[in-house]
Amino acid sequence: MVENLSKNNLISKVPTGIKGLDDALNGGIPKGNIVLLSGGCGTGKSTFCLQYLVNGAKIYNERGLYISTEQSKPEILRAGMQFGWDLENLEKKNLLKIVYFDIVEGDDFLEKVHDNVAQFAPQRIVIDSLTTFTDSILVSDDSEKKPYTFAKVVTSVSPIPKSERIIARAMLYHLIRKLRLFNATVIMTSELPEKTDFLSADEISEFICDGVINTYFLGIEGANSLTLRIRKMRYTDHNKSYIPYSIVSNKGIEVDLANAMDVLMK
Repeated sequence: MVENLSKNNLISKVPTGIKGLDDALNGGIPKGNIVLLSGGCGTGKSTFCLQYLVNGAKIYNERGLYISTEQSKPEILRAGMQFGWDLENLEKKNLLKIVYFDIVEGDDFLEKVHDNVAQFAPQRIVIDSLTTFTDSILVSDDSEKKPYTFAKVVTSVSPIPKSERIIARAMLYHLIRKLRLFNATVIMTSELPEKTDFLSADEISEFICDGVINTYFLGIEGANSLTLRIRKMRYTDHNKSYIPYSIVSNKGIEVDLANAMDVLMK
């Protein structure tokens, strides 16, 4: 168990193992926090998540659970190979578990999340992606294909019509409540449209989660650039600047805290 402590309030920290990011977080993510990692296409959200779990297993000997709602397990294993991560070997050592849930086909997502966490007892959890989870319920009310539909549960309690936003909020609270039972440190991803005033696709999860890290794909002076910003992190001080990072073959995410910017260049 990692017991890095914040100098300010003696909160236990869980290092991501990504040096510049941990420095920006003053040692890592506060233990037990649920963090939203949101950004556009191509910003490396899944790579961030895998690296978080791989570093947890290899450096800190902590079990990590990767729950995918988009990529199949073979696709995730193949993605890890390009960074030199032998995910299958970590699974054999019982330090990593990768599961894929096809929500569109009616998987009972909330209960399966609970069962997998309870059985594997991970210290680190990734849910990639939250967007698929919320979209799947808001766009469908087919109870034959979806044995468990949270929208159905909500409306059965009260005949008063509920907006999609209220249903999504209730559904997310339910998921987070299940995750908090286990005191794991969680990262959940969300797609982020390029032009939006919100910090997630569902426009809700940024208010519910303990932390929010946004990733941006920019064009600066003719070159493509990746930048992140820690918008929110409960229980710790953190760097609030825009921080450049890169995705490096055979390494993964590298964060350049030395070149952090106070204003996002567009």
